[in-house]
Amino acid sequence: MSALDKKIFKKKKFSDLLEEIYNNQKAKQNQINVLIQELKPLINDIGDATLIVPLLKEYLDASIKNDDQLVKMATIIQRIFQNSGNENSDTITEAEKEELLKALEDFESNE
Repeated sequence: MSALDKKIFKKKKFSDLLEEIYNNQKAKQNQINVLIQELKPLINDIGDATLIVPLLKEYLDASIKNDDQLVKMATIIQRIFQNSGNENSDTITEAEKEELLKALEDFESNE
């Protein structure tokens, strides 16, 4: 069994997590392009732009934060897999454990 096929929680495999990160990026790219195209006709002057651009920024920031959590989870899980054969090595630090737990909580609250 390769590291990509190992289950990380419930029925989710590491490869599923990586695929989700990739699919999120592609879907987000398409959504942003569509959103910008739909909003272009609504911007007639600088006042319109000052109202719409912050909304786009907020949407992008939330999206990026969610993906960052998934990438952090993937990094930590990958490190665990790499160190799983080494008995004398701590796989992750306490800080990384806390970060992983927070990332999981954030991920679950965003679903």
